[in-house]
Amino acid sequence: MSILPIGTATPLTGPAVTSGISSTSQATAATAPTTATGAAPSGSGGFSGLLGSAIDNLQATQANADSLATQAATGTLTNVADYMVAAEQANVQTQLTSAVRNNALQAFQQIMGMQL
Repeated sequence: MSILPIGTATPLTGPAVTSGISSTSQATAATAPTTATGAAPSGSGGFSGLLGSAIDNLQATQANADSLATQAATGTLTNVADYMVAAEQANVQTQLTSAVRNNALQAFQQIMGMQL
């Protein structure tokens, strides 16, 4: 398996990606760089844009869970299961974001520790 530069990797699509599992054959396929929408990434987008949109999505999920928690506390929420689902989604997304951050930090530290 070869390591591809960030700009040359093709985003993973299909049922394996939606379940959070990717196959090795999908991960090593190298074609023209594209984004999740199939378009070529812009100069300022790419990986940083992907991370920014993921953080924005996490913030929106947490805001939704907070709103539903307020509704549940005031008695205006009719279905408590909606709050439970939103709270668990926010929890899982927060754990995933933390894990990605920890792995990126660990990779950075390994790169900085390499001998030239």
